[in-house]
Amino acid sequence: MAVQQDAPVQAEVIVLTLRRHGRVLTLPVLLLLVLAAAGGYFVGSFAESWMNWAAGLGGAALALVLGIGPLMSWLANRTTVTNRRVIVRRGFFVQRRIEVPLSRVREVRSRRGPLQRMFGSGDVELVVGADPATVLKDVPAPLALVDALQELIERNYLSQQAELQV
Repeated sequence: MAVQQDAPVQAEVIVLTLRRHGRVLTLPVLLLLVLAAAGGYFVGSFAESWMNWAAGLGGAALALVLGIGPLMSWLANRTTVTNRRVIVRRGFFVQRRIEVPLSRVREVRSRRGPLQRMFGSGDVELVVGADPATVLKDVPAPLALVDALQELIERNYLSQQAELQV
């Protein structure tokens, strides 16, 4: 059975896609550089070959856990803002998806610590009634994101009011 629609439904459009600020990768990249330098210096300098293998494998394991892991985590977490909702995807092996319809958002808050202000990032909270707030952590240009979200929420509200009057 087909559903009839009187008014055309506006298509969902991706407005913005973002990840956490890139500064969260500073420490993992520095650790990778230090591990590469230490590996280049120490591997091959031991008398026994098993010691060289152990140092190389230990350095590779540390690089995987301390450098590549945070990079993959950063790549696996992203936020998409559309004209209807905010979609937060988190996780590499176990993926979580949180969808917040803009029609349910009651308040948009931003919070910036001193270090975040230095680097131009901050946290944005989407308050949805009695539910716990959805926090977008360490996003770049949080004030611009708050302004864009408030504009989208207002447009969404006006389009819903126009649909009700038709």
